[in-house]
Amino acid sequence: MNNTEFQEIVWRVGRELYRDMPWRESPSPYFVLVSELMLQQTQVARVIPKFQEFIRRFPTLTDLARSSLSDVLVLWSGLGYNRRAKYLWQAAAEVERRFGGKLPTSYGELITLPGIGPNTAGAILNYAHQIPTAFIETNIRSVYFHHFFHDEVMVDDKTLKVLVEATMDREHPREWFWALMDYGTYLKGKGVGAINKSKHYKKQSPLKGSLREMRGAIIRELAVQPRNLAQLKAAVRADERFETALNDLIREGMIENSGNDWRLRAFGG
Repeated sequence: MNNTEFQEIVWRVGRELYRDMPWRESPSPYFVLVSELMLQQTQVARVIPKFQEFIRRFPTLTDLARSSLSDVLVLWSGLGYNRRAKYLWQAAAEVERRFGGKLPTSYGELITLPGIGPNTAGAILNYAHQIPTAFIETNIRSVYFHHFFHDEVMVDDKTLKVLVEATMDREHPREWFWALMDYGTYLKGKGVGAINKSKHYKKQSPLKGSLREMRGAIIRELAVQPRNLAQLKAAVRADERFETALNDLIREGMIENSGNDWRLRAFGG
């Protein structure tokens, strides 16, 4: 399949499968940043209401940067992977301090910000700034595996990125990657995304019984109010995971002890 044929398929299918999302309606750099961090390992349906709630509370990057970490964690509660909330808050503060409150348009500068790796930086450049930048994400992998890697396994992202670079529509990068994302979501839903062809594929472990389940329970409980250790243990039904989860959250600057009580940390670590 040549590039022209591939682009025609992606554009046609992408138009048919286009999904309305609040961050697509107004793809400002800030909205894209928030949505990209929220969408990491979380489905769109769960993100949309949380994104809308988050933007109502923190309508601008400056509002977010000037908030407390505890306020952000309270709003984030329910999404899981709470470190993403801390990264987002820290990134906003750094953008305020280093870039005058405006997300940079340089790939090299973007990846210096907390929580922003190569793929998140690429998404921001395409969606917010219309700067064509190849990046890899689960749904994008699905499309390319489906069309170009029928008989191959353990495809690495370095190989895949070369193909993404060669085949992308440079005149309309925002809409192009939206189309890829919607197409990839459709393929995965049909069970033909073949994501296990990726050398980087790791199946997400079940939440039930996991350490991150206990971490989330602690954060949710302290989002309601501070608790002493006995109250906190009782509220989250502490088991053998509790001590490790608590110590991890302390080390990451997510929670702190004040007197006899544990609480969400107001200004992070």
